Amino acid sequence: MASGTTVSKSSKANSRDAILDAAERLFANSGFDGTSMRSIAEAACVAQGLLHYHFGTKERLFAEMFTRRSEAINAARIERLDSLFAREVPSLEEVLDTLLRPLIELGHDETRGGSYFSRLVVSVAADRDQRSCALIADNYDPVARRFISALMRILPGLEETDAVRGYLFVIGVGMTIMAPTGRLNRLSANRCDDADIDSMVEHAVPFAAAGLRKFVARAAGNGG
Repeated sequence: MASGTTVSKSSKANSRDAILDAAERLFANSGFDGTSMRSIAEAACVAQGLLHYHFGTKERLFAEMFTRRSEAINAARIERLDSLFAREVPSLEEVLDTLLRPLIELGHDETRGGSYFSRLVVSVAADRDQRSCALIADNYDPVARRFISALMRILPGLEETDAVRGYLFVIGVGMTIMAPTGRLNRLSANRCDDADIDSMVEHAVPFAAAGLRKFVARAAGNGG
């Protein structure tokens, strides 16, 4: 009996993951309106009724699909941020690395649907409809506030409004380079490689840090 129950629970978990994986691919390729529950069921090789059993509606399925990857990114961010501040006040560069690296690492990880999610998160972040705004607010605003506070702690004199702007500018950079597209390679005549995670982070971090420090200098009256 116990063995049968374990198999049943495992089977349900596997089917749920298969649905989420299929939904991620199809939503990324066809958008929310262009993807049907039937097409997701066919791609996941499950009965359509199973989608309704697990998720109820397409809206809820989309939200849970989006949250799954977002939670992974944010868990890595918070773990690293807490570790940094547990030792001592970290450098600005360390905090920016902690903010950017988990996003870029997931975007480069095809075993976790990185290229699909990178398209989805950019699309959702750019949309102004109620569903998209709620997804960003629910999944990213709490962590954003943690990082905004961290930036202000590290950079005395950084005004809260500039910390918010700076955070959003850094996130914009992160989403632009989240997944390798080959454009960096093309524009640099292959002297740069956007598949090199370490190189991408190591160049993005000082770029972002310089902008944030410029905010502080300007507020102090010597920003030029």
